Amino acid sequence: MNGKILFCLGTRPEWLKIKPILDLLNRDQYKILFTGQHEDLLKGLDFDYKIIMEENSSNRLNNIFINCLKQFPIDNTFNSVLVQGDTASAYACALAAFNRGLKIYYLEAGLRSYNLRHPYPEEAYRQMISRISDVNFCPTELSKKNLESEMVSGKNFVVGNTVLDNLVEYKDKCEYTNKVLVTLHRRENHDLMENWFNTLDDIAKKHDHLEFIIPIHPNPNVSKHKDLLTNLTVVDPMSHEDLLELLVKCKFVITDSGGLQEEGTFFNKKVIVCRITTERPEGKSSGHLHMCGVPYALSELVDKINKNHYINSPCVYGDGNSSEKIVRILNEKF
Repeated sequence: MNGKILFCLGTRPEWLKIKPILDLLNRDQYKILFTGQHEDLLKGLDFDYKIIMEENSSNRLNNIFINCLKQFPIDNTFNSVLVQGDTASAYACALAAFNRGLKIYYLEAGLRSYNLRHPYPEEAYRQMISRISDVNFCPTELSKKNLESEMVSGKNFVVGNTVLDNLVEYKDKCEYTNKVLVTLHRRENHDLMENWFNTLDDIAKKHDHLEFIIPIHPNPNVSKHKDLLTNLTVVDPMSHEDLLELLVKCKFVITDSGGLQEEGTFFNKKVIVCRITTERPEGKSSGHLHMCGVPYALSELVDKINKNHYINSPCVYGDGNSSEKIVRILNEKF
């Protein structure tokens, strides 16, 4: 690589997908900008710069943009920037880099639902980031085709999803127990969260031979409804290691998370996706993902999956070697 890369991250999912790349680089090859959303989950992170989220707006998303653009480091020790995913901070940092003429690498590029309200606001951010990126690292052939159909100007490479690089050592530990992993947190579900939780509680009462375990998300729009879950095992947010231990043992998954769609597929677990649409449709074709857009449809789908939970199909999101492919591309081409 010619020059240092500034890696921008601020959430645990971003860290989990960027870390496998950093593990293959020397510390003098990169710098880290921490945007600070999940500070409690990233204690001990060795970062070079930090965005201080000063309150400048009544709108949280606008506030992230204001602070990232205002505080983005002016430093000639790096000549390129890598962002991951679809957060407001990822787009803000990409835009700050674009405005300064820096090369932009985009990790997990090309995911599309083509519905700006689902997920909101992530679908818009990911479309705009890929548009201004010089290099798009795509997880699948479909994601690359999405970018080609949009005629983005950057170079596109299919590398798989780096989050799976963290899972290889767990692959042989998979089993199917009576546990069911449940996570719900997405913005588009906040207005429906009471209905989702009431439905989940009824399902857990009906299937009392299963243990439904939900790490409750700290967002107040989610946590304020936790008392409705009298028949589920409600636990505090888990570390990624603890979550993986539960994932490899569970019978199936109920979630609105993007990462769990990929991780569950890697472990050959069927995943009920509590969303209207998904930007990871490859898992539907492989039989891993089962969409559930409304709470009233969840009970019948749980009955179906519980009776036929086993699946053994190749993971459509990568093979656990994505970071090696990315570093090889960076070294050989850039």
